[in-house]
Amino acid sequence: MRAGDRHFQHLINGSRFVSIKTMQHKFLLPLVAGLLWAGVTLSSAQSPWSPEKANAWQAKHPWLAGCNFTPSTAINQLEMWQADTFDPATIDRELGWAESIGFNSVRVFLHNLAWQQDPKGFLKRMDQFLDLAHKHHIGVMFTLFDSCWDPFPKAGQQRAPKPFVHNSGWVQSPGLEMLQHPERFAELKPYVQAVIGRFKNDPRIDLWDLYNEPDNYNDPAYVKLEPANKRDMAVILLQQTFAWAREMKPTQPLSSGVWLGPWADPAKLTTMERVQLQNSDVITLHNYGALADLKQCVENLRRYQRPMVCTEYMARPVNSTFDPNLKYMHDQKVGAYNWGFVSGKTQTIFPWDSWTKTYTSEPPLWFHDIFRTDGTPYKVEEVNYIKSVTQGQH
Repeated sequence: MRAGDRHFQHLINGSRFVSIKTMQHKFLLPLVAGLLWAGVTLSSAQSPWSPEKANAWQAKHPWLAGCNFTPSTAINQLEMWQADTFDPATIDRELGWAESIGFNSVRVFLHNLAWQQDPKGFLKRMDQFLDLAHKHHIGVMFTLFDSCWDPFPKAGQQRAPKPFVHNSGWVQSPGLEMLQHPERFAELKPYVQAVIGRFKNDPRIDLWDLYNEPDNYNDPAYVKLEPANKRDMAVILLQQTFAWAREMKPTQPLSSGVWLGPWADPAKLTTMERVQLQNSDVITLHNYGALADLKQCVENLRRYQRPMVCTEYMARPVNSTFDPNLKYMHDQKVGAYNWGFVSGKTQTIFPWDSWTKTYTSEPPLWFHDIFRTDGTPYKVEEVNYIKSVTQGQH
C-alpha cells in the first residue's frame, strides 16, 4: 500500500523524496524523552520469540495465502469498522469469494480512532469479523497502525472517493496530530492492549502486524504535509507498540514488515529496519517487484532464520504478478498476501501514479484487485492459477 517506494518512483519518472520541513526545535526534547522512555521499557519487556519457537509456530500452521482485505463498500479503515458503516453482509459475501480461490488468511487494517470512538462496539465488530472469516475457513492478520496516505484521519462520516485515484481516502493511524507528539504516545497504549488483550489467545488470528510501513512519507500524495522527522517519531512509537503488545503475552506472533529492500547488507539497514527485524517474531516484508527482485529480498532475509510472510505484493504493471510470484512463495514456504481483493471504494485498480496522472476510465491493466463487485474475476486465467497454487492449503 505504499507511496514513495522505488517502484513508485519509477512510475512517476524518477521523482525523489525531498524533505519539505526542517526539524523544529520543539520536537527535540519530546524526541529525546521518548527515546529514553522506549529504551527503559524495552529493556524490561518480554523478548521476541526465539527462532526455534517461531519455526515451531510455522510448522503447526498451513502455508498462509491470502490478500489485504477491505470490503468493496469501505473507502478506508474507519468506514470499515465504524458502527454506521460496518457491512457484515458484504464482508461475508466477499470472504466467500476468497474461500472459493483457496485463500486461507486475510490481512485487515484497524484504526485507533474507531476503537477510541466506541471501544466495546469496536471489539464486538472485530469478533463478528473473525466469526465471518472462520465461517469461510479463513484466519486473520490484524494491522494496528499504518503510516500510509492521508495524515489527517477523522472519525465519523468519511469522504467519497476521488474518481480514478488509488486509495484516495485511506487514512493514517495514528494521524499527524498524534505522531508529532511522542509525549502523547501513551494515549495509544489502551488501544493496543485492549485489542491484543481481547484476542491474545484466539486461534482465529494468525499473527499481529503492529505497524505498516512506519517510515513512509507518502510521496507525492501527501509528502508536503508530512513532518521531516516522521521516521524518528515512528521509530519511538513502533518500539513502544512492541513493548505494549508483549506485555499482553499473545500466543500469536508479532511483526512489523520491512518494505523497501533488498536488505542485502545488515550494516546498511536503517534504524527503522533494525527495530522491525530485531523485534519481530516472524519476519514480514513487502515486495512489489518481479520474481528476480522478490527472490533477492527473500534470500537476504533468510539470515534471521525465522518464518517469512510477504504481507504485500502484486502490482501487475510493474511485473509483480501472481504467476510466477505466488508459486515461488508457496515453494519457499513464504506466506503471501497480495494487495487488494474486490474492486471498490479504495479504487486500487488504479496505479500509484494516479496521484500525478489523470485517468478517466478503467485502466488498461488493473494495478491491484482480483474480482469485480459482482464477483466476476478480472482475469479468469489468473484466478485459475491462484487455485492451482492454493489447492489443499486450508
